[in-house]
Amino acid sequence: SRQTITLASSGEPLRTVNIKDGYAIQLAQKLGLRIAILTGGNTQAIRIRYKNLGVEDVYMGCAVKIKTYEEFKAKYSLGDEEIVYVGDDIPDYEVMQRCGCPCCPADACSDIKAISTYVSSQNGGDGVGRDVVEQVLRAQGMWLSDAKAFGW
Repeated sequence: SRQTITLASSGEPLRTVNIKDGYAIQLAQKLGLRIAILTGGNTQAIRIRYKNLGVEDVYMGCAVKIKTYEEFKAKYSLGDEEIVYVGDDIPDYEVMQRCGCPCCPADACSDIKAISTYVSSQNGGDGVGRDVVEQVLRAQGMWLSDAKAFGW
């Protein structure tokens, strides 16, 4: 994510989204992957964005992400080894130590890079979601293997 952002009059940061991230998120779900969003942000725009992409599990205002991570795992009876997690800063650290495949953007802090299995070539907000989803689908032999890949 960019380190300098514009603030709304409410003091809430204005976020931008990457269209290619959106495409990859909706495709991953169509192909059977479960996507969850854990964010410290708490704007309606975030919820609407991910709802429109079909994401059911959007956890906003997460002060301690490890608690939310454990709730998500329990909800779907998932093991740590089944989870790919993308994070970029210290609030993600505990989850990234626990999940099966910690990933981060190129501009993540050094502590996060040090524990990441995969460091994307993309900076946060510039297509990391697309990159990570594509890598997962390629590894599973699912990238471009289904007619669902060729539309929204």
